[in-house]
Amino acid sequence: MSQQSADHIQYDLEDRPPLGEAIALGLQHVFAMFLGNVAPPLIIAGAVGLATGETTFLVQMALLVAGVATLVQVYTVGPVGSNLPVMMGTSFAFVGPLVAIGSQFGLATVFGACLVGAVVEVGIGFSYDYVDRLFPPLVSGIVVMLIGLTLIPVGMDYAAGGAGAADYGSLTNIGLASLVFFITLGMNQFLSGFLRIASVFFGILIGYIVAIVLGVADFSAVAQAGWIAVPTPLEFGIAFEPSAIITIAFLYAVTAVETIGDMTGIVAAANREPTRDEIRGGLLADGLMSAFAAVFNAFPNTSFSQNVGVVNFTGVLSRHVVAIGGGFLILAGFVPKIAALVTAMPDAVLGGGALILFATIFSSGVSIINRQVDLDHRNTTILAVSIALGLAVEVRPDAIANFPQIVQTVIGSGLIMGGISALVLNLVIPETEKTTDSNIHSSGDGSMTNED
Repeated sequence: MSQQSADHIQYDLEDRPPLGEAIALGLQHVFAMFLGNVAPPLIIAGAVGLATGETTFLVQMALLVAGVATLVQVYTVGPVGSNLPVMMGTSFAFVGPLVAIGSQFGLATVFGACLVGAVVEVGIGFSYDYVDRLFPPLVSGIVVMLIGLTLIPVGMDYAAGGAGAADYGSLTNIGLASLVFFITLGMNQFLSGFLRIASVFFGILIGYIVAIVLGVADFSAVAQAGWIAVPTPLEFGIAFEPSAIITIAFLYAVTAVETIGDMTGIVAAANREPTRDEIRGGLLADGLMSAFAAVFNAFPNTSFSQNVGVVNFTGVLSRHVVAIGGGFLILAGFVPKIAALVTAMPDAVLGGGALILFATIFSSGVSIINRQVDLDHRNTTILAVSIALGLAVEVRPDAIANFPQIVQTVIGSGLIMGGISALVLNLVIPETEKTTDSNIHSSGDGSMTNED
C-alpha cells in the first residue's frame, strides 16, 4: 500500500472500530443504499398491480435478503463471498425487463426467471480464471468511472426532491440537500477522527432533524407499519417461461461487469486491484444470493455502487462495519417500523450526501486509470469512446426509442453500454508496444507485479 493510500485509510479491511463508532459507520452505509434497495420492489409492485399489503411484503423481503447477502459477501460461506466490504441490494438493472415479464406472465414467472438465470453469473464466477483477461485495469477503471457518472443525475434527482415529485427543485429541497452536502464535505475535510469518517452519517442525520423541524418528513407510514414481518418462501409461487429466462440470464452476465467494477473501486481505496479469489467469490455471492432472493420473494441482488463511494470518501475499508449495516437491514426486514422510519426521510436529505458519494466513485475510477494504465493512443481512444457512448445513451435515451424494448433495456443503460464498449474495444483494437495493461497482473495478495 502506498503512503498516500495508507494515510487515507482510517480502518483497514480487518480492523474493528469501537462498537459505538462501528454502528454509526454501518448506518451511513444503510442510509446510502436504502432507497435504492426498496425502489425496485415498489416500482415492480406498482406495475403489476399488487395490493398495499403485498407491496409492503416485497419491500420487507428486499431488505431481509439484502442484509443476508451482505453478510455472505463480507464473511463468506466457503468459496462464496468476496471478504470485502461489499454492500448488497436489489439491482436496478433488472427493473425494466421484470416489469415487462411481470405484466405479461405474473410474479411467479418473474421469480422463476431470476432463479434460473442466476446460473449465468455463478458460471462466470466459477470460470473467472479463464475470463479475467477480459477485465484489465483499463476496462475496470472505465466501468468504475461510468458507475459514478451515471449515478450523479440520480443523486441530483434525490437532491431536488425525487424524480416526478410535485415540489421537485423547490427551495426547501435544494436547501436541505445543500445543508447535508456542505456539512458532509466540511466535516470530511476539516475535522479528524470519528467525526471525519462518519461525516456522511452526521450530515444525513442533521439534515433529517432539520427536515422534521420544517415539517417536511411524513411519519404516517411509520404509524401504519407493523412490528414483525415473517419471511415466507415462494409466497407468490414460481413458474418458468423460456423467453423470460433468456432475457434475465443475459442481464446477469451484464451486471457481472458492474460487480467487478464495484469491487475494483472498493479496493482502490487501498491502492490495489482485487485478487482473483475476491472477484470470484464476489460473483458467486451475487449469483447465488440472487437465486436465494428469488426463493424468498425478492429480486436479483448485486453490489451497491453507492457504498463504494462511502468507502472511498471516508477511508473506512473495514468489512466488519459493512456487516453491521447488513445486520441492520436484516433487522429492518423483520421489523417494518424501522424500515418505515428510514423511508420517511425526505429524498432531498439523502440526495445531498449521495452527490458527494457518486462523485467520489468517479474519482476512484480516474485513480485506477491513472495508476495502472498507460494512456497511449489506443487506450485513450478506448477510454474516450466508451465514456462517450455510455453518457450518450444515458442523457439522451430518446435516441434509441425505436429499438426493440429488450435492446433498449440493455444499451439504454450508460453503465452497460459503456462497459460493454470498453470490453469489446479492448479485445478488438490491437495493443501497441507501449500498452502496459497486459503486463500488469494481480498477485495472490493483491499487490501489483509487472512482467516487463
